[in-house]
Amino acid sequence: MSPSIARNPLPESKNALRKRLLEARLQAALEPAAEEALSRRLLDALKLHEPACVGFYWPLPGEFDARAAIAIWLALGAHRQASLPVVRNRGEALQFHAWAPDTPMKIGHHRIPEPATEVIVTPDLLFVPCVGFDAAGYRLGYGGGYYDRTLATWPGATRPVTVGVAYEACRTDVLQREAHDIPLDLIVTEAASYPLPA
Repeated sequence: MSPSIARNPLPESKNALRKRLLEARLQAALEPAAEEALSRRLLDALKLHEPACVGFYWPLPGEFDARAAIAIWLALGAHRQASLPVVRNRGEALQFHAWAPDTPMKIGHHRIPEPATEVIVTPDLLFVPCVGFDAAGYRLGYGGGYYDRTLATWPGATRPVTVGVAYEACRTDVLQREAHDIPLDLIVTEAASYPLPA
């Protein structure tokens, strides 16, 4: 068993687990090798799934910064689009607005930068930040429920491919699950991809 994996034999509240994993994530994010490995895994996921439009996130402290990888992906092909989430109103599903490296930004809800333009797009692959995760593809976020709400009300018949982005130090045995929790299709870390093949 890897010592970096978050293990706890007793049930732990989501808030306590979130606090512990946020601290572990801040430490993991300081490793340059982990950043390079995650960048490669994001580009591999984009190559595998070949989306026309990718949604990702503006990095908060401790989160992997995907902007450089997304900029590389945009530069390598014509007619590709990237987008960032926009919170129109607290408690509502996210919108995704077009983003490029030179897009003007403004401060949105929760003091997170978002595109200043109003070009709404629909990603067919979505990179989702994880505070924690388990090997079955379930994710622990910040507790606002934005991604679960967004995926549950996704426009059209086909939801996007969902790829969680995390550090191996933030993996836990089994997360507490609620009825609204939706597992991600894939979670990538600097060390592996989950769910692991059977």
